[in-house]
Amino acid sequence: MNDPVRVLIADDESLVRAGLYAIVAAEPDLAVVGEAATGAAAVAGALELRPDLILMDVRMPDLNGIEATARILHQAPSPQPRVLVVTTFENDEYVYDALRAGAHGFLLKRARADEMVHAIRTVARGDSLLFPSAIRDLALSRASTRTANAELQTRLARLTAREREVLRLITCGLSNTEIADRTGLGPETVKTHVARVLGKLGVRDRTQAVIAAYESGFATAGGTGLR
Repeated sequence: MNDPVRVLIADDESLVRAGLYAIVAAEPDLAVVGEAATGAAAVAGALELRPDLILMDVRMPDLNGIEATARILHQAPSPQPRVLVVTTFENDEYVYDALRAGAHGFLLKRARADEMVHAIRTVARGDSLLFPSAIRDLALSRASTRTANAELQTRLARLTAREREVLRLITCGLSNTEIADRTGLGPETVKTHVARVLGKLGVRDRTQAVIAAYESGFATAGGTGLR
């Protein structure tokens, strides 16, 4: 039997921590290794306890979840913990900033227990918890206040036509299996293309690839505005 996924819970509300603790501890393949009530405590806990995954609130005293995520991913030795943001509102701009900082997905506090467990397992096994429509809305809400990222545009120019097609489908939220079905490529070939897209864009996962697609101008509003 595999070792359980080691989880650190970071939230400034004790009732929320208790609720998350109960949900995680009830699963035989998950284990709570620590709790943190502040962002600074989350960073310290991540470095000391070496969890596999951190449930990270974004609004905490002394250090918010965005900065805590960035510090953890900068300071923690390999293998780094994966960060799952826990938030009250999906349109919270803090969520977008946390994803840009390297969080691997986000989870709503009002989600059902089974949805939370599924999200934890998804992120823990190395997949991104992708909500492309929510990321799109958050990205587009900022589009009017900034110009397209020139560096990302340069990186996008390095993609082949097939890699651009794969990025377009990633941005639409398709899995590797769905991309294979849509393009007629084999699953391993799709996996290779996805890895190349991430590498050329300089991003760590699919979530950050979607953010890069919008911030570069590759993806625009409406879902059909993909270039």
